[in-house]
Order: sequence, then structure tokens, then C-alpha cells
Amino acid sequence: MTVTEQAATGRRDRKKRLTRAALTAAALRLVAERGLEHVTVEEISEAADVSSRTFFNYFASKDDALIGDQALDRKRIVVLLVAAPPQVPALEAVRLSLAEAIETMQADRELWRLRLAVIAQNPALLPRLIAGNAETERAMVEAIATRLGVDPDHGHPALVTAVAGAAFRTALLRWAADTERRALRDLVDEMFAAVAAGLPDPAPAS
Repeated sequence: MTVTEQAATGRRDRKKRLTRAALTAAALRLVAERGLEHVTVEEISEAADVSSRTFFNYFASKDDALIGDQALDRKRIVVLLVAAPPQVPALEAVRLSLAEAIETMQADRELWRLRLAVIAQNPALLPRLIAGNAETERAMVEAIATRLGVDPDHGHPALVTAVAGAAFRTALLRWAADTERRALRDLVDEMFAAVAAGLPDPAPAS
């Protein structure tokens, strides 16, 4: 591929990312304002200044635009989990594998706060979100089992995945509600450190 072709490919990829982001932002804003049942794909497309046909080049449904592409995130997390140094404990390897996703979420903090608010306001989205999370957890269990040299049916990989998921979700919800604007990375590190330490009880608030 020539330099000119590489530049053209780079421009196309950037345009695709921008279009995808515009559709997601429009979907979240409209649903936050009107409710899930009162927003159409056509309205989302118009708000993002693209056609409905273009919308379906990026998302299969309105719900997909709201939830995001969990499959892409899942693949990258598993790649990073497998690549973590072999001497690192499984729980720490999971934390390291989340680093890229955390930085991406931090950069889009307001969008993520809006997404979490929309999901909370529209329980019909939860089954899709849960299904995506379940697929991610299964992939992580298999990756952790491979790291440890045990069978995926062994209890430890599933336990590490479940505990890590709970720690991440706790940090995510605190971050979304945090008025002090602490970094998501710091909150995730705090939750994982507490789990690694055996969940000691915190000192009473003064």
C-alpha cells in the first residue's frame, strides 16, 4: 500500500469513527430527552446528519447505538488479558486488561454518564446489556483458565471474573455519580486493591 493509499484509508477510518460517535451521541441525547419508545432510527439519523441507510451500516438497531459495540471491546480486553505478564496474578491481569477501555471511557465521561442514565431510565435495555456482559465474562473465564493452566470449569477463573466485574461496576457507578470528578482509573484501582487485600472494613467516617 502506498503512502497516499494509507492516508486515504486513515481518513476513511477517522470518518467512520466520527460518524459512529455522532450516531451514538444523538441516540443517547434523544432517548434521554424523550424516552426509548419515543425515538426512531430516522430521528437519530437526522440528528447525526446521515441517512437511515448509513445508520444501519453501523448499528443493527436503536438499542445497539445506545449500548455500544461490546464485541469490539470484548475482543480487545481478551487480547490484553492473554498478553499480561505470566507472573501477574489473575485479578491483576484483569485490571491491566481494562486499562485501555478505562482511558477511552474517561475521555468520553459525559457520554458515558448519559449512557448509564439512559440505561437506568429504560430497563428494556438491560437484557441486551446483560447478554453482552455475559459473553464478555465467558471469554474472560476462558482466557484466565488458559493463563492458569486449568480447565474453564474450574471455579477459580469464574470467581476471579465475577469479583473483577463487581469491582469494575462499583467503580463505574461511583464515577458516574461523582461530583468531584475523580478519574475512573483511580476508582477502579481503589476497588481492585480492596478486593486484593481481602476486603478489609474501612475506618469509620470522622
